[in-house]
Amino acid sequence: MTIQQILKQYWNHDDFRPMQEEIIQSVLLGHDTLALLPTGGGKSVCFQVPALAKEGICIVISPLIALMKDQVENLKEKGIEAVSIVSGMGKHEIDIALDNCIYGQVKFLYLSPERLLSELVRERIKYMKVNLIAVDEAHCISQWGYNFRPPYLHIADLRDLHPDVPVLALTATATAEVREDIQQKLRFRKPNIFKKSFERKNISYVVQNAENKLRKLLDIAKGIKGSGIVYVRSRKETAEIAKFYNENGIKAEYYHAGLEAGLRSQKQENWKNNRTRIIVATNAFGMGIDKPDVRFVIHKDPPESLEAYYQEAGRGGRDEKKAYAVLLYNPSDRLKQEKKFELSFPSIPEIKQVYHFLANYYQLAYEAGEGLSLDLDLGDFCSRFKLDAVKTINSLKFLEQDEYLSFNESVFLPSRFRFEVLNEQLYNFQIQNPGWDPFIKTLLRSYGGAFENYVRLREFDLARRTNMNVQQVIDGLKQLQDFKILNYQQQTDMPQVTWLKPRQHVNALYINKKAIDERKATYRKKMEAVFAYAEHKKCHSQMLLAYFDEPNADKCGVCDVCLEEKRKRNASEIFDDITSEIVQLLGNTSMDLASLVTSTNIGTEKEKIETIRLLLDAGKIKFAGEKLVIG
Repeated sequence: MTIQQILKQYWNHDDFRPMQEEIIQSVLLGHDTLALLPTGGGKSVCFQVPALAKEGICIVISPLIALMKDQVENLKEKGIEAVSIVSGMGKHEIDIALDNCIYGQVKFLYLSPERLLSELVRERIKYMKVNLIAVDEAHCISQWGYNFRPPYLHIADLRDLHPDVPVLALTATATAEVREDIQQKLRFRKPNIFKKSFERKNISYVVQNAENKLRKLLDIAKGIKGSGIVYVRSRKETAEIAKFYNENGIKAEYYHAGLEAGLRSQKQENWKNNRTRIIVATNAFGMGIDKPDVRFVIHKDPPESLEAYYQEAGRGGRDEKKAYAVLLYNPSDRLKQEKKFELSFPSIPEIKQVYHFLANYYQLAYEAGEGLSLDLDLGDFCSRFKLDAVKTINSLKFLEQDEYLSFNESVFLPSRFRFEVLNEQLYNFQIQNPGWDPFIKTLLRSYGGAFENYVRLREFDLARRTNMNVQQVIDGLKQLQDFKILNYQQQTDMPQVTWLKPRQHVNALYINKKAIDERKATYRKKMEAVFAYAEHKKCHSQMLLAYFDEPNADKCGVCDVCLEEKRKRNASEIFDDITSEIVQLLGNTSMDLASLVTSTNIGTEKEKIETIRLLLDAGKIKFAGEKLVIG
């Protein structure tokens, strides 16, 4: 099939969006390609279409587990085989998924970058017929970027396994420095960038200085018709602000990555179909969600960088109609960000202490634990060792940077199971153990494909079908696992820690201070750019475009700064016009104040009186008794 036929068959679109076709042709010609497409520009089509046009499998690297899972589901709905390998999956489960990539009909393998550190995964990729390596959120490979992820540096190792396969790097936001770095780190054979201007003419960027942010959130929702997104910093706040909107008669839902997958999908669908007007979310929301008619995006607090802000604000107005991107800001926000900045960079002794406590928490012996993935109850861990949660998370990130462990913040993984015996052996077990027969029959009837792959199950549904309670279902599945009849992976939404190296003695840990100092300088620079955007009275669109290396952009004319300038200019013009008319009237005759106001045709009554007052102050006109005359 041609790429146009693929687009029509699987996406039901007749035409590609701007730049998509050029990027796809570049990939099909075997060129390493860096594509910068704004949020909503259709990045996934740029790797999915060429991968379907060629024989073999496409490996997609993405840091966003929720997005990976959504894309895999969407591809499966289109009849395209896709699998994802993420933290929290057991070794056996990964084994089966990788086998299907080598011997089955799988067209897309989605991996988190941490998975590339696994020898098992790399060894199996060697035997796959790879047609493309797609790197989503490619700015994460650059430590000058806003979301540097050390495991991204290992993506280039795939080039050693498949040297002739092109790499397609995709991102919505990257400065010139980051663009250069991406190509270098991914070992591009020659520079090749497709870049759309970052200008969004239909978005009005607004910064509102707000002491009472809740009041502003309500005012904006009442003042702008249509659906909106409100971004907040914490999961707790998502629920609180959604509740606040609902109490004030505005239908809102909350969303974050810790929610169960089915619930997340339901909330997304309600919002996409306008059953819910506003979604209040952490920055986990929005990736891969293409809702064209979002009329406003509000950031309750300053974002961590202008890259993140541009990406999130850009979810508004994808239908090219008028939309508003509103940042609520007050001076105390700077103090909060400064405090967060300090907590983001723990000292080297603090990082080593977290490592030591973590190993003790898991009761891990020295020189043991390599390859082990374990759930981390962050609240329990911090309270047991009296640690600050923010500092602890950042210590884990620096330990990840030096490749002692990898840390994934929590994401929901549903329960799943797979039969470990053949059909015939299962039948024999049912005959020999008739008490188990109804339970196993219900499993077989409810979930197809469980002999080949792990399939999702919901304990609640199974309990209803078997007239058991949920705990009895869980116990039953665990017992069948003990009998080696099936393998059962219970749902989890805990963060995960994977030990990349055996436990070291603390004095043998090497923490790269230079890298930490560089990260600190980059973080500071990005933080100051956000403050400058919020505090300077300069066209917001111009400021964003200059940040992304488009320094000569025109003023947008629609942001709050441009509109204020226009209002002042108009006020000045009206003042001049009213002055001319007053001077002309008083040149012919003296007049009392009331007559002068009614005789002046230009402007509102308030503007006329204000102009007369200014002319009196300047001595250009004066009172002669009751009458006004030229001064």
